Amino acid sequence: MRVIGLMSGTSYDAIDAAAADLRLDGDQLVLTPLGLLSQPYPAELRSAVAAALPPAPTTMEQVCRLDTGIGQAFAAVAQQAVEQLCGGYADLIVSHGQTMFHWVDGGSVRGTLQLGQPAWIAEVTGVPVVSDLRARDVAAGGQGAPLVSIIDVLWLRGRPGVPVALNLGGIANITVVHGEPVAFDTGPANALIDAVVTELTGRPFDADGVMAARGQVHEELLARLLAEPYYGRRAPKSTGKELFNLAYVARAMEGLPEIPAEDLVATVTTLTARTVADAVRRYGGTEVVASGGGIRNPVLMHLLADELEIPVRTTDELGVPSAAKEAYAFAVLGFLTVHGLGGTVPSCTGAAHSSVLGSVTPGRSGLPTISGEARPPVRLVVA
Repeated sequence: MRVIGLMSGTSYDAIDAAAADLRLDGDQLVLTPLGLLSQPYPAELRSAVAAALPPAPTTMEQVCRLDTGIGQAFAAVAQQAVEQLCGGYADLIVSHGQTMFHWVDGGSVRGTLQLGQPAWIAEVTGVPVVSDLRARDVAAGGQGAPLVSIIDVLWLRGRPGVPVALNLGGIANITVVHGEPVAFDTGPANALIDAVVTELTGRPFDADGVMAARGQVHEELLARLLAEPYYGRRAPKSTGKELFNLAYVARAMEGLPEIPAEDLVATVTTLTARTVADAVRRYGGTEVVASGGGIRNPVLMHLLADELEIPVRTTDELGVPSAAKEAYAFAVLGFLTVHGLGGTVPSCTGAAHSSVLGSVTPGRSGLPTISGEARPPVRLVVA
C-alpha cells in the first residue's frame, strides 16, 4: 500500500509529507521510503496559528478559519506529494493536522485538539484520509502521546542494551525500548529556545545554535526552570506549549537582574539538554537514536552528548531520514488503522488498551480496499 504521512509539529514551521510503500510480511511491517518534501506554512496562516495558541485567547470564528486554512494547506502539500513522490497515485493519506491544544489536568489528559479539516485533503487528492489519530487513545485513558512510540518499539526492539528513541521537536519525547516499553514527553525541546529567540531577535529559531554558543548559562534561572514539577511526575505523561511558552520563562525571570540575550538562549538550551539527559539516565539508556528539528542545533546536540556520555546518533544512521521520521510514523499509524490494527502501546501512552486510531474520510472511490487477514506486526523493517 502506498501511503503518505503528513505532519506539522509543535514548532508549526512547516508541513512535512513522507511517502512510503508499506506491506505486512508475516509478523513484520516492511517500510520502503519513497521520499520526503516539506513546505513552510504560508506566512499569514503561520501568524494566525501563533496568535491562537495558548496562552492567547481565541474565538470559535478563529478556530473555524484555522481548521479550514490548515486543511487547505495540508491538501496542497498532499497533492504535491502524490505527484512528486508517488508518481501520481497513492492509496492512503494520513494527516496529523496541527496541534492547537493538549488539555492536561492534574497529570491526566482530558482532550487534545488537532486542526486541519481532512475533507479538503480528500477532495483535492481523491485519496482516503485517516486523521484525528490522538483522540481515541485519550478516550481509552491514555495521554494521546507520544504516538510514535509504537514505531520506535517495532523498529528498535532487538537492538543491544537499552535503546532510547528521542524526538526533538517543539516538545521532546523519548521511547525506552527495553522490557515493557515506556514513552513520555520529557519537557521542552525547541519550544522555549524558539520562543526566546523570536522575542529577542524576530528570527524563528537559533540557527546553528549561534546565540547559545556565545552565551553563558544563568545558573539561578536554570535552577528555577529545573524546579518545574512536571519533570518529577511519573510516566506516562505528556505536555505542550500550554505550559512551556514565553510567559513561562518570563515568570521564572521575575526578580532577577536583566539577563543578556545570548545568556538567556544558552540557559534554555541547557535546560532542554539537561531534562532530556535526566530522563534517559533514569531508565538506564545505553544509546540514543534522535530525530526532529533539534538535531540541527549542534550546540544542543553537543550539550546532550556531554550530559549523557553514551552514543547519541540520528535515525539517518539506521536508514530513516530524521526529517521524515514523524511523517513516516503517522503513515504507519494510518496503515494500521485501515487494517483494523491497534496503533498504540498501552505501557507507553497509559491507555487501558491498544486502540485502532483515528477517523477515515473516504476518497473519490470510497474507503481503502484491504484484502486478507492482517496480523499485528512485532517488528518494523526499513527496506
